[in-house]
Amino acid sequence: MMPAEAILRLEVLPASQLSRLAGQDSVLGGACFSHPARSLDAGELPFLAVDMSLPAGEEAICEVWHSREPLASGRHGPIRYRQGETLLFGCISLDETAPQDARSPLQATTEAAYQAIFELLELRGFHSVLRFWNYFPEINRESHAVERYRQFNIGRQDAFLAHGRSVVDKVPAACALGSGGGGLHVAFLATRANVIGVENPRQLSAYHYPSQYGPRSPTFARAGRVRLGGRDMLFISGTASIVGHQTLHHGDVAAQTRECLHNIAAIVAEANRQAPGAGFRLDQLAYKIYVRHAEDLATVRREMAQFIGAPVSAVFLQADVCRAELLVEIEASGGHAIGPGWTDISTGNTPCLTTVALA
Repeated sequence: MMPAEAILRLEVLPASQLSRLAGQDSVLGGACFSHPARSLDAGELPFLAVDMSLPAGEEAICEVWHSREPLASGRHGPIRYRQGETLLFGCISLDETAPQDARSPLQATTEAAYQAIFELLELRGFHSVLRFWNYFPEINRESHAVERYRQFNIGRQDAFLAHGRSVVDKVPAACALGSGGGGLHVAFLATRANVIGVENPRQLSAYHYPSQYGPRSPTFARAGRVRLGGRDMLFISGTASIVGHQTLHHGDVAAQTRECLHNIAAIVAEANRQAPGAGFRLDQLAYKIYVRHAEDLATVRREMAQFIGAPVSAVFLQADVCRAELLVEIEASGGHAIGPGWTDISTGNTPCLTTVALA
């Protein structure tokens, strides 16, 4: 039996081509990455413009999600969104604003952003979030006596609790990365389907982290699994060199990359155990790799190619990671369609759309 046509497709294209999407009814939304963030020509489509560097010589890119459902655009306060019967993609960008109480500007802005998101999802009848993407500057800097990533975690969890949402077990996949500038940017993909959290047996669930990582644990699952349109899909959170709850391989980007991939392999194995017919594979995922230092890019590419042993679809970005000692973070997704536009980095064609080739 042929597999069902994917209801969801991920495309990556140069930001200079974003305007051509305006007439495509299939576009849900996405995010564009450049340094500095560039003005977007996306009309009413929900797209983030994130200040984030790409490898030297590579053009600004946009990550674009498509759906084969009939779609309609809308706004809810500062949120732009686009939805079909099954899926909703939205994004919100807010400048950090100091509140009238003791909260830090980032904490208050994060809580406001997530409150608005949950209000929209409740209004539109989307009870499950597949994935959150969070970007804000100086993620590792301490202010108001607390690291900014920890301030973000407090604001995020407060919004979850305010809307009666669980902060353990039934939480979405997510990432949080340091951008080069601007305010808080959040994109999200929601569904009316039931999302199953997937945890990693090699790691303590992030929502159970001990207090040494901040007054509030991070509110995310290691991955989320969902069945849409007759296909199993997997959304893997930003994954780093953490076993249990501790960072491993300080200062060694090659070993950190391998540990990231061991963790992703464990998540894939757990997802396949939960859904034996899903058949998720490392070489069939779409990857987004955040590298702290540009000079480590070649090492990360090499380690990925050697570990996976086959060409894979990948985008590389330079970004600070949620712990100061972490040098690389990798997120991934699979089960949806991928493309068009992914090419082999060894060919030199469309350099921002890369496949990690074997060394």
